[in-house]
Amino acid sequence: MRIPRIYHSEPLSVDSDVFLDDDAANHVGRVLRMTTGQQLELFDGTNLTFSAEITQADKKRVKVRILSGQPDDRESPLHLHLGQVMSRGEKMEFTIQKSIELGVNVITPLFSERCGVKLDAERLAKKIQQWQKIAVAACEQCGRNRMPQIREAMTLEAWCAEADSGLRLNLHPRATHSINTLPQPIERIRLLIGPEGGLSADEIAMTAEQGFTDILLGPRVLRTETTALTAITALQVRFGDLG
Repeated sequence: MRIPRIYHSEPLSVDSDVFLDDDAANHVGRVLRMTTGQQLELFDGTNLTFSAEITQADKKRVKVRILSGQPDDRESPLHLHLGQVMSRGEKMEFTIQKSIELGVNVITPLFSERCGVKLDAERLAKKIQQWQKIAVAACEQCGRNRMPQIREAMTLEAWCAEADSGLRLNLHPRATHSINTLPQPIERIRLLIGPEGGLSADEIAMTAEQGFTDILLGPRVLRTETTALTAITALQVRFGDLG
């Protein structure tokens, strides 16, 4: 049986005893039905992994003993900040999950003119919490030991105006540049993915004023969730750690 990987939100240290977070304890105790003496692998976002043994397990609480720790760096040399205009239903969850598996470091949900998602403050806060849980699960599954940041949602204009030393890219079906024509090396990229209906003409003009370069993925028009993952993969192949 594969040893389960569990994220712990507080710093870990060898020879210490810790109680798992509520969600992790529920997963270990109720879903996996693990018991005293079984092994876990924990990570706390510091790029370390820790071997641990369950010392107490019931329906509500799981206590573990940290046995050892070691560095385990699986981060790409390319720092990717994804600005994703929010999509409907499960599409946004899918984009967040898969982009994290592909190595994205920061995700900012965005509102734009043609954004199809309309949420009040309370529902949006619950969405952010759900997306953060998806980020944790994605890291547990793919082996990343640093937690990507899921930021609060903001407007497209505010996000584009933020200071950033990285290359700014906007996927556009009528662009003349491609990812393969971008100069090397590049270590930081701010990638903008628009909504299902695309950015408006005014928004495209605004991104140009903010220093974004329009790039083209290919001759076919892709759905927003396909566009994000295709672009991230291509960028990781050219500038990151996908071969």
